[in-house]
Amino acid sequence: MANSTTDKDHDFQSLADPYRRELMAHCYRMLGSIHDAEDLVQETYLRAWKSYGAFEGRSSLRTWLYRIATNVCLTAIDQRGNRPMPSGLGAPSDEPERPVVASPEVPWLEPAPDALLGADASDPATIVAARESTRLAFVAALQHLPAKQRVVLILRDVLKWRAAEVAELLDTSTAAVNSALQRARAQLEEAAPARDELVEPTDPAQKDLLERYARAFDEADVAGLVELFKKDAVWEMPPFPEWFVGAETIVRLILAQCDPEPGELRMVPTAANGQPAFGLYRRGDDGVHRPFQLQVLDVTADGVGHVSAFFDTTLFTTFGLPEHL
Repeated sequence: MANSTTDKDHDFQSLADPYRRELMAHCYRMLGSIHDAEDLVQETYLRAWKSYGAFEGRSSLRTWLYRIATNVCLTAIDQRGNRPMPSGLGAPSDEPERPVVASPEVPWLEPAPDALLGADASDPATIVAARESTRLAFVAALQHLPAKQRVVLILRDVLKWRAAEVAELLDTSTAAVNSALQRARAQLEEAAPARDELVEPTDPAQKDLLERYARAFDEADVAGLVELFKKDAVWEMPPFPEWFVGAETIVRLILAQCDPEPGELRMVPTAANGQPAFGLYRRGDDGVHRPFQLQVLDVTADGVGHVSAFFDTTLFTTFGLPEHL
């Protein structure tokens, strides 16, 4: 009996483990939280392992795992609700000097490390598709969809499942799936912000812009940031519900709310949601730089178009960033 159980464990792990990363991306798109996604992938594998003896192979193991993961996600959404970004909750603020007040009770959207969601590095097309489908703006827009529509859109448009496969997973008709997809696409179009053409990560111009951006923070050259932002750039910073539009307004915000000295802030580059990102550290009274915020950037040919600055410093551990500098 012990050997049989051991064989079952080994068979399941060897067959199921290759799908862990893509299931992580699936759960993240569904929930908008990398912490929730990690928990739900664990729950998916636990449920799958317990049921593996009854798996008859009428569908592929991958499809079976997605079915379990999707049902786990639907239950979690029903219990926890959606995760917004500040820009999805109301109009921008035009008073950057006014004190901002955090709303920790809101379950805010979280960024995800590229290392946890990365696609097959040997397939450039897969990398591009994965980057597009995990962009922060896309995941934020998904949060506006009802849960079932979210599932349908992800399975059909992101994972390219056939309508009949999605219908079987959701125990519904193909016609219902096609109708849900049509509604989801229309609602996503309304929820998603106007799309800028983002600069590719390999573009030398992006590397130069990011170096200048990080240096401006390191040197407290806040005025110099103006020329690095697009004129209509957006800045938002969960858990603060206020968000701001315009390069000049953003600079006023940084000066009013932070007003750093040279050397007070330090940037460590990372990557999130297929986009450039920085862990921003702030120097304390003891001279040690500690986590302050995690910034995820949209970089366009005209400059930085959007900054999502997350003040949840537990994300630094998730991104493998140091506890202090």
